[in-house]
Amino acid sequence: MDDFRDKRQAVAIGPRIVASGGFDMLYREGMSLIEEVAAYLDGEGRDESRGLPREASFVYATESMRLTTRLMQLASWLLLQRAVNEGELTAENARTEKEKVRFSATPSDRGGPGYDQLPARLLGFIGKGDRLFDRVQQFDKLERGGVPEYSTAPEGGIADQLARLKAAFGKLRE
Repeated sequence: MDDFRDKRQAVAIGPRIVASGGFDMLYREGMSLIEEVAAYLDGEGRDESRGLPREASFVYATESMRLTTRLMQLASWLLLQRAVNEGELTAENARTEKEKVRFSATPSDRGGPGYDQLPARLLGFIGKGDRLFDRVQQFDKLERGGVPEYSTAPEGGIADQLARLKAAFGKLRE
């Protein structure tokens, strides 16, 4: 049994998970959100912003710009990963390109005067963008061979399942 343990090699499952159907769902969800947000900001959102008080109007402009920037960063990541999954780009080339895409951190200074007066649809899109961002960060970490933090993963998510496997197999080795 000890000979077996000495000769076994670790298998990187992160890249396989990223290349699976889970990524396809994430890709479709991300691109759909980008289209929805663009249509909203060019249409109803523009109309809704005109009726906002001055402070809320400033916050609307700030938050819509943050959301648009974040979604464009996510789109870049998603398109690069899709190119890898479809064999159009090597994982190493994609990793080099992904390094150029610096994700903006989730703003901690949301709120303040006017924030609670923002249109409900914009607030909904901000929430969806944040959740998508968290999921892409988990996938990115998996693709690089890491395991996302258990505490930030939703129950039943990839990181949660990997943490449970790690805990179970760690106990078996002891």
